[in-house]
Amino acid sequence: MKLNLIIKRVIDILGSLMGLILLSPVFIVTAILVYIKLGSPIFFVQERVGKDNKVFKMIKFRSMKNDKNKYGEYLSDEERLTPFGEKLRSLSIDELPELINVLKGDMSLVGPRPLLVDYLELYSDEQIRRHEMRPGITGLAQVNGRNSISWGERFKLDVYYIDTYNLFLDIKILFMTVYKVVKRDGISQEGNATMESFTGNN
Repeated sequence: MKLNLIIKRVIDILGSLMGLILLSPVFIVTAILVYIKLGSPIFFVQERVGKDNKVFKMIKFRSMKNDKNKYGEYLSDEERLTPFGEKLRSLSIDELPELINVLKGDMSLVGPRPLLVDYLELYSDEQIRRHEMRPGITGLAQVNGRNSISWGERFKLDVYYIDTYNLFLDIKILFMTVYKVVKRDGISQEGNATMESFTGNN
C-alpha cells in the first residue's frame, strides 16, 4: 500500500504538471472569459478539508456572480449561477485550477472530493474515514452519479475507494471521468444548482 501511495504521488506531480502545461491555452482563455462575464476575482478560493482532516484552500475558476441581498448575504446558488457559469461546470473547466492544489500536495488527481469545513462535525465515524487519503479532482462518487446521488451513497463510495484503493482503480476512474464529462452526467441534483448541503445523519 505504501509503495502504491508513493507511485500515486509521483503520478499526481507528473500529471498535474503536464495538465498545467498542455491546458495553459484553456486556462488563459477561461480566465479572460471569467473576467469579462463575471468580473474580478477570476478565481474562487475556499477552505476545504483534506487528508487527516487538515484544512487547505482549494482553487477553482469562479462560476457565480457575487450578488447579495439587502442584508449583505449572498443570494442562493441558483440565483447567482449564470448560463456561462453553468457551462463551465458542465464541462468541469471550473475545476482545472485544482491542478495547482494537486501539484502543491493538497489534493490528488483521484480521491474523495474535498468538502466544506462545516461538515467536519457532522460525519459519522465511518464517513470521516474519507479523509484518510488526499482528496481528488475526481473520484469514485463523481463517476457514479456525481451530484445526482445522495450524501449517504457518496460517502459509502468514498470509503469504499479508501478500502479498495489500487492504481488500476485510479486509472479506471480517470477514463470514466473523461466519459462522464463528455456525456455531462450528474452535473446537478434535481431542484439544486449543484447539490443540497449536507446537514448530518438522521
